[in-house]
Amino acid sequence: MKLKEIYRKAVEIGINNDLRPKEEIQKILEEEKAKFEKLSSEEKEFFDEDKLFNPYADTRILNGDPDTEVRRIIVGIDMEIGEILLTYLLNQKEENKVDLIISHHPEGMALAQLYQVMKLQSDILAQYGVTLSVAEQLMEKRISEVERRLLSLNHIRHTEAARLLGLPMMCIHTPADNCVTNYLNKLFEKEKPYRLKDLLEILKNIPEYRIFQKYQIFPKIVNGSENNKCGKIYVDMTGGTEGSKEIFDQLATSGISTLVGMHYSEEHIKQAKKANVNVVIAGHIPSDVLGLNLLFDEIEKEELFDFVEISGFRRIRHQ
Repeated sequence: MKLKEIYRKAVEIGINNDLRPKEEIQKILEEEKAKFEKLSSEEKEFFDEDKLFNPYADTRILNGDPDTEVRRIIVGIDMEIGEILLTYLLNQKEENKVDLIISHHPEGMALAQLYQVMKLQSDILAQYGVTLSVAEQLMEKRISEVERRLLSLNHIRHTEAARLLGLPMMCIHTPADNCVTNYLNKLFEKEKPYRLKDLLEILKNIPEYRIFQKYQIFPKIVNGSENNKCGKIYVDMTGGTEGSKEIFDQLATSGISTLVGMHYSEEHIKQAKKANVNVVIAGHIPSDVLGLNLLFDEIEKEELFDFVEISGFRRIRHQ
């Protein structure tokens, strides 16, 4: 399969697992097309034309010819200088040759645009009963914070290493996060955990979470107790990064009793405690690994790949 086909397929899978209606995503793409058509020729030079088909700014081909044939992929949650150099060393032997680097967390231009995918959170919050205008205004504040934080980063540091070493590289972020969010939503709807301890047991029996328990990474209740009833569950695992610290009262008012997320800052947990919302941290890396595996399961329906596992990734096939 060619690199550009893997990329397009990842975007398609992300859309299929997006909690928003497809009509909403199509509207976003149409707005980008309308914006592009109004630009001057000079402005078009700097427009990211991938936005015309890809609603996830944190998922991009970062280096390499899109027509590159891919058979063997090295995949990690973070693929930085060390992992890129290791890939180069592996390629010194033909039997170890890797065709493509895939990072889950965004790098390069995808990292620079990470804040743009956070708008997704507003629409999902609205689906759970939070007033849309409230969700949008709270998220706008948080999006601005993240955008300013990203301004100081050396976004192209790692992708430049891949370029100099001639290594194709891409990142797949929100499409994989959509997969894990959709998967856990459906699983909780099916299993209907009654108490938080029941929810923990469900998580612990998922292969990715079981593997990471060997590394002493366990799903953990950080607010509430194991005998608390789950009530209505909100799976908070997509949309770039953590949302607004001020949203927890709104979630509680909308009927949410339990949040299940990859990670929360201390300030987020403090505000959740004030709102009396149960919070379960499923685990950052195992959740990312689960999302990637679900996405690769779909891609591999067309063609199987050889995977090199690194930087926290473990390939587990669910089908």
